[in-house]
Amino acid sequence: MPKQFRFILWLALLALGFTAGVAWKGKDAAPGEKEKTEADTSVAGEKVVLSRSTNLPAAREADPSNGLNPQETATIKLFEEAAPSVCFITTSNVRMDFFTRDVSEIPRGTGSGFVWDLGGHIVTNYHVIQGADRATVTLADRTTWPAKLVGKAPEKDLAVLRIEAPREALFPIPIGSSEDLRVGQSVFAIGNPFGLDQTLTTGIVSALGREIQSVAGIPIRDVIQSDAAINPGNSGGPLLDSSGRLIGVNTAIYSPSGASAGIGFSIPVDAVSWIVPELIEYGQLRRPSLGVDLARPQIISRLGLEGALVINVNRGSAADRAGIKPTTRDRYGNIELGDLIIGLGETPIKNNSDLILALEQYQPGDVVAVRLLRKDEELEVRLKLDPAE
Repeated sequence: MPKQFRFILWLALLALGFTAGVAWKGKDAAPGEKEKTEADTSVAGEKVVLSRSTNLPAAREADPSNGLNPQETATIKLFEEAAPSVCFITTSNVRMDFFTRDVSEIPRGTGSGFVWDLGGHIVTNYHVIQGADRATVTLADRTTWPAKLVGKAPEKDLAVLRIEAPREALFPIPIGSSEDLRVGQSVFAIGNPFGLDQTLTTGIVSALGREIQSVAGIPIRDVIQSDAAINPGNSGGPLLDSSGRLIGVNTAIYSPSGASAGIGFSIPVDAVSWIVPELIEYGQLRRPSLGVDLARPQIISRLGLEGALVINVNRGSAADRAGIKPTTRDRYGNIELGDLIIGLGETPIKNNSDLILALEQYQPGDVVAVRLLRKDEELEVRLKLDPAE
């Protein structure tokens, strides 16, 4: 009996101790607060739930803004609105086997382009399609269309293709201006570097008024220089301002390795805006002509001259009507130099490229003053420009 009594007393003491401990813990808690199985704490001002069993942080509550700052939000919006206008261009050559006469298609290269209008016209660089037999355009919705060459301007490194896509699949790019660009402003390039389509790179305008050589050997002036990463495959893609408007066509990089080295060049949109409509309508630049053939730059340099030396004057041309003299030989075989063109309108002419670029400011039928140097005598003639053939 005493043993049983001691056992019952021991159980009662244990129960009393457990009840007292629970009551004491309840006293320490804040009034009205329920006991929790999990404790709250904070990390960097955010509420984090700690599990008592594991003592490890659980997932944070989702932030409605996803942690994006206003600049990131604006860049995302720009890309989402501009990307449907950008397309991927692949080119190929057709070859026939000499023995079997089988025709095969050999991939040539890739590049970028963008939708110009709802007529299906696609703008790209001339060097993207140069030498190709076929071109294919892949739109942002992954549909692929065979493309037809509409017009080309090698001297401006621009070309226009056309696809027979439905209007609802075409998203023409908004056109901006390159006249008021400032060094330091943000720019955005979208293209397909190394075949990786729909790639966005960002940077700033790092210089203006640059000059690069076109594939035709004629300078392209007032080119935009930026540090947005431009790599092989970006050629022909758009350069955009912070409003998502076209300000240039990415055309070249300056790099010893052929990959982006922080210097890229883009044809300014103000030039693109007058070149593309002419390519669509005429298939080429409808530039005016003087009707003369010019001496090669090496000859002019060897003679120590500065200007555009006239070698030949086409019969019945504007130059012929104005009395411009070609280079000839006398009866003894001695060369008599023709007129040296040193000015067109208000533009001084120092070489052949200056004359070609100066003519772009005029239309066929315009009357223009031409300043000449003829046997050390300076004179001026006025003539009506002919359309180029």
